[in-house]
Amino acid sequence: MQMPGIQPPENRNALISQMVDSIRRVEYVSAIRARQVSQNRTDPNDNAFDPIRAAVWHQQNGNNEEASWLVFLSTHFGKSLDTGWLLIKDIYGCLGNGLWDWQTVSNNPLALSNWISQNQQILRSGRRKFGNHRKYESLTPGKRGWTGAVIESYVDWVTEHGSHCNLFNDAIADAGGDPRLAFNKLYHSMGAVQRFGRTGKFDYLTMISKVGIASIIADQAYLREATGPLSGAKLLFGGRTSANINHARLEHMLSEVDVVLQVGMQVLEDSLCNWQKTPGRYIRFRG
Repeated sequence: MQMPGIQPPENRNALISQMVDSIRRVEYVSAIRARQVSQNRTDPNDNAFDPIRAAVWHQQNGNNEEASWLVFLSTHFGKSLDTGWLLIKDIYGCLGNGLWDWQTVSNNPLALSNWISQNQQILRSGRRKFGNHRKYESLTPGKRGWTGAVIESYVDWVTEHGSHCNLFNDAIADAGGDPRLAFNKLYHSMGAVQRFGRTGKFDYLTMISKVGIASIIADQAYLREATGPLSGAKLLFGGRTSANINHARLEHMLSEVDVVLQVGMQVLEDSLCNWQKTPGRYIRFRG
């Protein structure tokens, strides 16, 4: 297979370095799961709160519903380079006055929407920020990316099946037990969740897998809807980011690469996205 994008040695070395970084990011959750997670990680009133570690703790303690909800929150709000998980911490923890857990929110998602609306000035003040991938989301009702509407649509998507467990089990059953086909089915059905485009759906579902909530595996990079990963794939296989190669052909070639490398689609799409920004020079991605 021809890969003209890595013919200059500096391009190849930069891509390899990006792949190593991507592998480490994927394996990070496995490393968390291999250790005992403190229950303090689940408490938004504790400075140790971390939604990913909290999701792992709940999964390991038999509560996949709360684990899945925390994965959604971490995906929707993201982690700010400046302030970490502070925005999720304050919303999930009701600004120190309760807990917007899955049981509460799934029974009345409008209550959380109203609470965010009533507290938007506080939540928008200080250092609370969305993560880089979610920087166009909003805490203001009526604005594009209104968080309340996103949460309500997510609850509707899940509760149509009764629960997260039913949602994932139904997809796996419909796929005949094939974890890749199940991922594909969930990816497309998640189009019902507002503001969750390719990146949101891909990140959410791959994290559901990494936390151990559902046995699903990314079947492709979903380049049709991509920007950075699509440019990276065109650069790799066509020698330039504007190469005239359709997404279906690129997906096929990426699959062939993964047969050899065995790193998975998440590593490939992530590393290609970061590599294409400066293909001849490795720059570590920070979020």
